Amino acid sequence: MEFSISIYLYWIWVFLILNSLSNSCIYAKGRTNDAGRLCGSSEYTPLTNFIPNFIVAMDNVQIELSIKNWGASNISAPNPPVFAFAQCFGDLSAPDCRSCFAVARTKLPNCLPSVSARLYLDGCYLRYDNHSFIHETIDEKHDKISCGPPTDFSSDELMRSEFVRKVKEVLSILTAKAVNKGGYAVDEDRGGVEGVFGLAQCWKTLSKDECRNCLLNASAALLDCAPAAEGRAMFAGCYLRYSTDRFFHVEPQQEEENEAPKILAIVSPLRDLLASNRVWIVIAGIFSAIVLGLLALFGVYVGVYCGYRSKKNRVIHEDVSITIQKSNLNFKYEILERATEYFNMSRKLGQGGAGSVFKGILPDGKIVAVKRLFFNTRQWVDEFFNEVNLISGIEHKNLVKLLGCSIEGPESLLVYEFVPNKSLDQILYDKKNTYILSWQQRFDIIAGIAEGLAYLHGGCGLKIIHRDIKSSNILLGDDFIPKIADFGLARSVSADRTHLSTGIAGTLGYMAPEYLVRGQLTEKADVYAFGVLVLEIASGRKNSAFTLGSSSILHSVWKCYKEKKIFESVDPGLKSNFPIEEASNVLQIGLLCTQASVALRPSMSDVVKMLTDEEYGIPSPKQPPFLNASLLNADETRVVSDSPDLEEISSSFSANSSNLYESIVETTEASKPS
Repeated sequence: MEFSISIYLYWIWVFLILNSLSNSCIYAKGRTNDAGRLCGSSEYTPLTNFIPNFIVAMDNVQIELSIKNWGASNISAPNPPVFAFAQCFGDLSAPDCRSCFAVARTKLPNCLPSVSARLYLDGCYLRYDNHSFIHETIDEKHDKISCGPPTDFSSDELMRSEFVRKVKEVLSILTAKAVNKGGYAVDEDRGGVEGVFGLAQCWKTLSKDECRNCLLNASAALLDCAPAAEGRAMFAGCYLRYSTDRFFHVEPQQEEENEAPKILAIVSPLRDLLASNRVWIVIAGIFSAIVLGLLALFGVYVGVYCGYRSKKNRVIHEDVSITIQKSNLNFKYEILERATEYFNMSRKLGQGGAGSVFKGILPDGKIVAVKRLFFNTRQWVDEFFNEVNLISGIEHKNLVKLLGCSIEGPESLLVYEFVPNKSLDQILYDKKNTYILSWQQRFDIIAGIAEGLAYLHGGCGLKIIHRDIKSSNILLGDDFIPKIADFGLARSVSADRTHLSTGIAGTLGYMAPEYLVRGQLTEKADVYAFGVLVLEIASGRKNSAFTLGSSSILHSVWKCYKEKKIFESVDPGLKSNFPIEEASNVLQIGLLCTQASVALRPSMSDVVKMLTDEEYGIPSPKQPPFLNASLLNADETRVVSDSPDLEEISSSFSANSSNLYESIVETTEASKPS
């Protein structure tokens, strides 16, 4: 009798194990499968503030979503406006919600440059638009119904009508429950052979009447899916789904109540069978073999199926990813997610053109900086692997060290050494004047950046062109040691090539004129950007691109140089606490580096000598460091036209190429000796 009880308990555990295994893959926690996507037909104009506004709106939504599982944001100034909204379905926990949003945020930008888009995942919803939509309930033009495969009994009229009746009943119950319970409801198995499960979710911005209106219209439309095994209604104001499989999460207590009758239903006949002492050994042996076989088969199924789905969601280049996975560069996405408190905004260190940077604390206590790419389009993935490939093998005191990356999660992440102080632009242009860099600190920063660039241009054994040297890409470490960061746009040039012909990429105000005109990239493009940066650091003023007038530091420093009082360009905040000769030499080097002619600019190795060797002569600049044409906007806007999606940017430059080229020729000819 005692042994019979043991067998009885054994089968209870077998059932529980099987049940938990089956749930492990069915209940994909964040439910991140793509249920429906809509990209608008209207597109934003390149070189506007749409992308910066889009990024800020998404960050604001993320902050709210991390607190209450939904969020809305409205960035209306400067134009164009961006409205954004995200919500997780009511059965998702906070961590699962953050996971779903992370996936949605990487998928939604695939609609860019559309000014509007909606994305329905099986666990959450994300939308952006150029107008307010928070009270929209139905949209006859864009609301969508998605029906699953037909049920096995769809040809049986009696069973078919019974199933349709049950679907209708479920949808009716869901609508009533959701309207009266804050916009969310699930409905369990309605009984019978073919059970029906359902979930209804209204967006939190809707009133009770608006929610009812949306769900009633969604129910009427979704009923057309029956006798399909499942159906989804994806409306402007709500989401409604039914299925013959239970796809949602339930509370643990409710789960136990649902499983108890199933356990008893299996245990009762087993208990009766085990009452016979003559058959228990045979039964136990046969059932054990069957169960072990089923467990093995199910284990293989779970491993293969879930592994396939995980692999399917990766956006990677297979050859590179294998190399990364086998190296010590590979970080698990979950570890970095927890290290940054799920990319909590309180951990945010800064934001660049390609991604946000968060402070992370690894399990061993090490502090790192985690760069989270905004978009997972082909262009941005190329930048990601470009950055990993170029700088993973190089190390210099004036370059930010890459520690590793993550390629297995819903978005691509880069892990860098943590640099304790802010970026150079945050300190240099601090409106509150909480800290003013001394002249010696400025000089050391300029010299450090020069040494880092000289190393990139040949000292590391390769010729690497950064392409985006600017104040926000210079991080300040201990004792304000400068470190060059953000190598997403960098390119490697073989020693036997004079230049690369490539799409325009970089930041207006720092891009060399020959690169803007002809797309010809050499290391002298970095020299030009460095020259602009030198003038900014010394003067404490931000350059305003290629414009004439007092607003341009290039113009004002050149004017002071011609009047033989270049030292007057030094930041007045220093109150004359600087060596005049050294400051004059630094500003003159800045002018040398920003000459319009490529041939007249010095190499970075020569610049290092000018800064560190007092006996090394500093040539006089022969050209003014600006063009005789006001062609470009003064705002610092990151431009990337390597992507086919942004070809309009290149064409906008091409329209002015002839005038720009003529001005370069004019200044070059004027500099030739007579």
